[in-house]
Amino acid sequence: MSALVLLGTVLVGCGGGSADTSTAARPAGVPTAPAASAPASDSDGPSGSPVPRRSGGPADARSDGPSPGAAPGPARGRKEPPTMAPGPGGLTPVYTRRTGEGAEKVVALTFDADMTADQGPRAAAGERFDNPQLIETLRRLRVDSTVFMTGRWAEEYPDQARSIGNDPRFEIANHSYSHYSFASPCYGLPRVGVEDMTADVRRAFDAFRAAGARNVVPYFRFPGGCYDDDALRALAPAKVTAVQWDVVSGDAFAKDGDAVARQVLDGVKPGSLVVLHCTRSAAPVTEQAIRRIVPELRARGYRFVKVSELMGG
Repeated sequence: MSALVLLGTVLVGCGGGSADTSTAARPAGVPTAPAASAPASDSDGPSGSPVPRRSGGPADARSDGPSPGAAPGPARGRKEPPTMAPGPGGLTPVYTRRTGEGAEKVVALTFDADMTADQGPRAAAGERFDNPQLIETLRRLRVDSTVFMTGRWAEEYPDQARSIGNDPRFEIANHSYSHYSFASPCYGLPRVGVEDMTADVRRAFDAFRAAGARNVVPYFRFPGGCYDDDALRALAPAKVTAVQWDVVSGDAFAKDGDAVARQVLDGVKPGSLVVLHCTRSAAPVTEQAIRRIVPELRARGYRFVKVSELMGG
């Protein structure tokens, strides 16, 4: 029972609800819309970059890119992913959704692949922290999306990390190595020391490289969405853009896929960024919800984009 409660805090702290803003609030003055900046090129950041932007009609499922399961395209022609300029005092910038783009109907579905550093024994006992059916459904429905992956997840499922990271349909972003909190309190998650935060993020990027993933972008999502000025300052050497969300799916431990779908459909507006999960044992109805969300949003005229395209718009 205690293990279930702990996992609940992990998933709830990963987009199952709003970030704990009592002591880990978004700092004042940090920009929430992209500003032009040079692409990240620090050697300690992620390797690779997303494939070029693809065009496609907003409501045509057949016009958003390669066929399902297609091999990734050639490396040539890839562009550096857009990033945001540092915030005041050099703080790591924070992005929440696209703004100022008129009525363009684009939405980014993002999926957190959660696994904490100490959950190996549970995976060895048969608990599944992956969700390959969800990934295949996204491919079948031709939905571009961003997977925020922990380094520990990539180490547990290297074949899947490589498959996701080499498919032009997806890009991999950083969700820390250990899925420990970067500010407290944060849904009961253990805390990463300020002096260890950059190392934790870099360790996750190393895990993606070791798995052979190529489409890795310099974006970072705080576990639980919890952060403060100290965390934003500590991550400055990693040269990442922190990515939050404006639509909470509520898929963590949900048992009703239709309810999850309704929550997303009710919350999406042009430029939205949705947080969902790619963790089968703790978000078991996400794939079911996606099968309703995608066609309904397309019927409304929405086009699905990765975070890199949303930010670069």
